[in-house]
Amino acid sequence: MNSKLDINLTAVQQASVNDHVTRHLSSVLPGISFAIHTPVSTAYHQIAEDCCRILNLPQCSSAVVVLIDGLGYWNLAERIGHAPYLRSLLQNNPENNADTASINTCYPSTTVAALGTFGTGTCPGLTGMLGYTQLNPENHHIAQMIKFVHAIAPEKLQQQPTIFEKIEKAGGQVSTVGLPDFKRSPLTRAALRGSQYTSQVNDLRRAYQAAENAHRYNLTYLYIRIVDKAGHKYGWESDEWAASLENADQQLQIVRNNMPHDSALIITADHGMININYDHQIDIATIPVLNHHIACIGGEPRALMLYVKKDTDPQETANEWANYLKDQAIVLTKQEAVQHHVFGEVAPHVLPMIGDVIVMCTGDTTIVDSRVQPSTMMSMPGVHGSLTEYETRIPLLIDYKD
Repeated sequence: MNSKLDINLTAVQQASVNDHVTRHLSSVLPGISFAIHTPVSTAYHQIAEDCCRILNLPQCSSAVVVLIDGLGYWNLAERIGHAPYLRSLLQNNPENNADTASINTCYPSTTVAALGTFGTGTCPGLTGMLGYTQLNPENHHIAQMIKFVHAIAPEKLQQQPTIFEKIEKAGGQVSTVGLPDFKRSPLTRAALRGSQYTSQVNDLRRAYQAAENAHRYNLTYLYIRIVDKAGHKYGWESDEWAASLENADQQLQIVRNNMPHDSALIITADHGMININYDHQIDIATIPVLNHHIACIGGEPRALMLYVKKDTDPQETANEWANYLKDQAIVLTKQEAVQHHVFGEVAPHVLPMIGDVIVMCTGDTTIVDSRVQPSTMMSMPGVHGSLTEYETRIPLLIDYKD
């Protein structure tokens, strides 16, 4: 099996130790804050200069940080022929290898958790943004966290100050460029609040807008989502995914060509992606042993959170799942997951939201439930959420315009 489908639990543990600076998604915005001369600290990163140094960020008057949804480092590296601008950055990288051109994302490797980690410079255990779905202990519903359906209000759930808020408070100016629908979306309010939001409907117009904002703001954030959408719909090895990468590359080139001198373009992502293997898909609905004592299930097909019924021993459920899945997943109780820092440091108000049992799929296994999930979700060609290299290794590419 491809070694990039091996589980990388160590990377998450290393990046989840409080104030332990690593090449990690949580380090990006604190590092940029130092680069633009407005250093701020977070609950995880007390010294912004350390983040700037470990990420090799240049000092600059302004910065544009672009987060490309779903663009894993290995996905990019293996299809780099479709991205001439990004290819030039990889080739100009000092050592031209994964260690210096990439960083790790959080667990689970999914948008909700990663945006909270990115926007606050902390971890899912502090932001309360634990995955695609999770238990809302206030109403006992499984909340869908992309749109916060049945969820705790964003500002109440996510209590960490954002980097944008801190930079603005320190005297800097921050802007976000995105789709109009995202201006007051729950995800923006939770993870990315605190900036001046500029909306454009067209992809290329957003790129030009980001470059224009860089002339007026110390920090500009641009979000590109087309790569993730294509990956989910067609798989990351498809022609459609390649076309989405070409589009994203064109947007980046526009930003680079039109941003001011003495500015830096920093390109990263929230997670990568693997292609689904239907032969390795497990349907909980057809396996009685996987239904014992389960009240409800959160997470997603690569990263599940099992909530057990009252008076059930989570260890018993974990043992049942581990015995059935064998090498197809790592299974931990909540207590073990917290001890291993899987979600990072965990705030008291977040602890009840974490599943009693955590299931992290290995290889290309997915776990679905045909009783509650539509066939479109179970047959999605591109998936992510677990701890393989394809899912957790994301690019960090930097272009300084002198």
